[in-house]
Amino acid sequence: MQRDAEQTPVPRRLACVQCGTAFDCTLGGPCWCSAEPYRLPVPDVGAEDCLCPACLRAAARQGVAQDVSR
Repeated sequence: MQRDAEQTPVPRRLACVQCGTAFDCTLGGPCWCSAEPYRLPVPDVGAEDCLCPACLRAAARQGVAQDVSR
């Protein structure tokens, strides 16, 4: 079976802007982050890129802690 390039985006290999860990990002497709139970804003164009799974989870926990303390 051949993958249709127009329907399935090719994952980008990124380095996390927080810790430098390499990970795959399929922005606009079936990415690992879409399975996470929380959502954080996608960075603005020209700003920082995506976070790795561990840093995204840590940022979500920190954001939840900040929201609860308000």
